[in-house]
Amino acid sequence: MQMQIQMQAYNRLPSSGHTTPSPPQSPSVRSPRYRHGRTKQGRLPPSRTLPHRLAYLVLSVLLRRQGVFLFAPLIYISGMLFYMGTVSFDVGPVITHYPAPGSVYRSPQLYAKLRPEMDADNSTADAISTIWKNSYKSGEWRSCVNKTTRGTSDSNGYIYVEANGGLNQQRASICNAVAVAGYLNATLVIPNFHYHSIWRDPSKFSDIYDEDYFMSMLKSEVSVVNIIPDYLMARFDHNMSNVYNFRIKAWSPIEFYKDNVHPKLLEEKVIRISPFANRLSFDAPPAVQRLRCLANYEALRFSTPILKLGETLVARMKGHSVSSGGKYVSVHLRFEEDMVAFSCCIFDGGKQEKVDMEAARERGWRGKFTKPGRIIRPGAIRINGKCPLTPLEVGLMLRGMGFDRNTSIYLASGKIYDAERNMAPLFEMFPLLQTKEMLASPEELAPYMDFSSRMAAIDYTVCLHSEVFVTTQGGNFPHFLMGHRRYLYGGHAKTIRPDKRKLAQIFDNPNIGSAVAIGFSNDFTKA
Repeated sequence: MQMQIQMQAYNRLPSSGHTTPSPPQSPSVRSPRYRHGRTKQGRLPPSRTLPHRLAYLVLSVLLRRQGVFLFAPLIYISGMLFYMGTVSFDVGPVITHYPAPGSVYRSPQLYAKLRPEMDADNSTADAISTIWKNSYKSGEWRSCVNKTTRGTSDSNGYIYVEANGGLNQQRASICNAVAVAGYLNATLVIPNFHYHSIWRDPSKFSDIYDEDYFMSMLKSEVSVVNIIPDYLMARFDHNMSNVYNFRIKAWSPIEFYKDNVHPKLLEEKVIRISPFANRLSFDAPPAVQRLRCLANYEALRFSTPILKLGETLVARMKGHSVSSGGKYVSVHLRFEEDMVAFSCCIFDGGKQEKVDMEAARERGWRGKFTKPGRIIRPGAIRINGKCPLTPLEVGLMLRGMGFDRNTSIYLASGKIYDAERNMAPLFEMFPLLQTKEMLASPEELAPYMDFSSRMAAIDYTVCLHSEVFVTTQGGNFPHFLMGHRRYLYGGHAKTIRPDKRKLAQIFDNPNIGSAVAIGFSNDFTKA
């Protein structure tokens, strides 16, 4: 018995060369309880689902081939990526990205919300007569022009300037040239108008202004001639390009002209300043400012044809405004293609608008907006109040102020960008709106159609005589009109200047109520 036990122990060694008898095989058929159940020491039965079977198979291979565990991290990561890509998780918070303020032009949605209320408005209040009840309390208005008859002394020489820009930029150049010539005791040559690639108007001074009237009104202050004497031009071979030209920085003080221009004027007797737009600072002595005012409000009168047609259109506007006692509102709308392009704002014209604006920017300001590193943020431009008001937004603002469908409005503008689409809502809100093209016949406008400055001069005349003037974008045109209207009406002309930053916030919120008017600055210029 002892020997038998020792032999069994010996035979268990691998080197014995013998094997022990195999244990009996498990039965091939198990009981239902065994198939479907499990014990503490038992193992899971094969899974019925395909994913479970695949997992079981992979686990079996891993257990048999332990070297595979070197790739376990890679296999785990791959499996997780596959699993996460095929299974959606709804347990995390859903983040909604809203567009930046001002980046979307929302005024059409606001108009759609407010239009039913506008159409149902049966108010009979006359806004033109009721909105201006507040009296002017800022002090007595005094004219900047005091006429004298002192005459001019011997001239120190001739100043020839080239005025660039559109109608009112050229007007600023003329007034500055008069002030500089008077300050330097020089003779001013009638300014030459520089042809501009945007305005494309070849008009000369006498085509727009009454040249004889201009010279006669200034003769007691500044000597003005329309030609330089032949004996002087002979020194320059009768070629103006041979005349010494000053390149003066914008907004230069009047002292610069005294210290730098005056000595050269005495030496050469003829000098040229080109270009000459905004070349004189606003901060100038009263005597210089007075000459500016004299030129602008007294000496500059439109040529007879322009003046007559402008006055005719004023009479027709008053005839259209019988219900308001002949009073009408004039609006200066800057929504021409060049203004929209220069602003870099985005409206609702889609892909076509983008193509049009890029072409206009390249045509008018080659490379200015495509320089490397230049970033344009249309939303920030709008929120900062730098986008031009659209015709729709002008209409919303005026309706919010209380002007109704019966208000007569004269619209001063160039060719509105995509006019058929953009002007439609403004006509819906103000069906009595008129433009120079609507008031005048084609035959009356024919002599001016190809000259942007002359067309602007007609608008200027009609706006000058309106009861209320509305400016929407700033610039030379409204600035000249505001001052001219104050001068003409003893300081009591009414001007609406909207606060476009506040308006941008209102127009960016289509859910706002009908109180649109709270968004603009109630700054009625009467001084």
